[in-house]
Amino acid sequence: MLNTSKSFASEIIQKYEPIEEVKEARQMSVEGFIRYLCSSDCQLFENEYEKVYQDMTHPLNDYFISSSHNTYLISDQLVGPSDIWGYVSALVKGCRCLEIDCWDGSQNEPVVYHGYTLTSKLLFKTVIQAIHKYAFIASDYPLVLSLENHCSPPQQEVMADNLQFILGDSLLSDMLDDFSDQLPSPEALKFKILVRNKKIGTLVETRERRNSDKHGQVQEYEEYEEADKEEEENKVKESETLAYLKGYPEKETESKNLARLPLFRKKRVKVALALSDLVIYTKAEKFRSFYYSKLYQQFNETNSIGESEARKLSKFSANDFILHTRKFVTRIYPRATRADSSNFNPQEFWNVGCQMVALNFQTPGLPMDLQNGKFLDNGSSGYILKPQFLRDFETEFNPYEIPQNSNPVTLTIRLISGVQLPPSSHSSSNKADTLVIIEIFGVPYDQMKQQTRVIRRNAFSPRWNETFTFVIQVPELALIRFVVENQNFLTGNEFLGQYTLPVLCMSKGYRHVPLFSKFGQSLEPASLFTYIWYVR
Repeated sequence: MLNTSKSFASEIIQKYEPIEEVKEARQMSVEGFIRYLCSSDCQLFENEYEKVYQDMTHPLNDYFISSSHNTYLISDQLVGPSDIWGYVSALVKGCRCLEIDCWDGSQNEPVVYHGYTLTSKLLFKTVIQAIHKYAFIASDYPLVLSLENHCSPPQQEVMADNLQFILGDSLLSDMLDDFSDQLPSPEALKFKILVRNKKIGTLVETRERRNSDKHGQVQEYEEYEEADKEEEENKVKESETLAYLKGYPEKETESKNLARLPLFRKKRVKVALALSDLVIYTKAEKFRSFYYSKLYQQFNETNSIGESEARKLSKFSANDFILHTRKFVTRIYPRATRADSSNFNPQEFWNVGCQMVALNFQTPGLPMDLQNGKFLDNGSSGYILKPQFLRDFETEFNPYEIPQNSNPVTLTIRLISGVQLPPSSHSSSNKADTLVIIEIFGVPYDQMKQQTRVIRRNAFSPRWNETFTFVIQVPELALIRFVVENQNFLTGNEFLGQYTLPVLCMSKGYRHVPLFSKFGQSLEPASLFTYIWYVR
């Protein structure tokens, strides 16, 4: 053991030794030692990270935030059911940003469903009631309700009434600080629920209207949407760019920057003032470009960017992307063609500092393993402080380049054995041909995997006793995933279990690695027995 003392050893003996005579002699039997090795004190995940330990007084934009996409769906995006369980399940897992698609319903009751599809419908007020009940079950830190609002102004007023009446004092409806030009911290927003939606006017104007009657008051919101390619080309030829880019500077020195910007056309959206004024620190604003955001975006404005566009931006403008996420909360969501509710790999967007990488929580697989593993950190609070190089205004970090001042970790893992590994579904006896794959996810230079040899016909107590070494250039962003498989040449290897966690959350020494099913359920007592060592 590391960092131990005689008093610590005595505590271990008192806690795990089953034989009184041995315990009184301040010794430990083999049985007691095995109990200790298989206990939570010897788990791979470092105990101190199971509670909130990070500084929670930074502004919201300095944190990765656990986020869900189309939270109400529990199956596919086209014909599957909408269910309250989607929200409850996500909240229990520590999710801190939920999505609610709102549409006009019958009898002046807004409904939640995936518009223009055959998915079933939920009453908006029923969704808010469930959220209110479970909002702070897993975390005390702020919850963001991201509204995709398609409702008419009268039903938007109903939504506002529901939010205020059901959520009560937990709903944030006013600024915390009169003069701040930065977002408040998770600590300052504890037990608060924030609404993310389109907003009319400034925060000061919102405060001036506080406690006034806003019934029937509707204003138009100018939203910009990208023009199609052919239309763009015509507009460029006609030199009408500035008509679509309201407020851009007209200096000749900036003409090159303007030429690089996509063209947008104005779209007018009607917003009920009652709902608009419930939006404080999470105003939804259309993303146009990094250049536009740098000049005009306000601190309380957040962007949603589709995965395809975000992927292009991260590959070709990684440093600009990081400087953008340094200042503004940015949400990434799956492309519309993922009708089966599949997910993208969230790691590439965490690498550029995106705070809200929204996944379909109902779909198991590698992306959700990474999501669940990353947010084990900091007490599973749903908030993780971003590394300093993603918070620095002068940062030159680029995930596609090896950092000049890198402080790499050399990680050594001795994979000793398996304990009661899950049986193969293709075998009536526990005789799977087991192997273990160890994968590193992080910046592209750190992505790698190694695997053990196959142990034939033994999933009960396979022994590998193999050693693997990984050199990780950016350990602050790296996750490690242990995957147990049953080798099958005909149909492909069968998944048996996995465990994912941040590299820097691993304990050193002899550790057992718990295993979880494809759906995230514990497979206890199944585990891997390892020896972990790393140096920087």
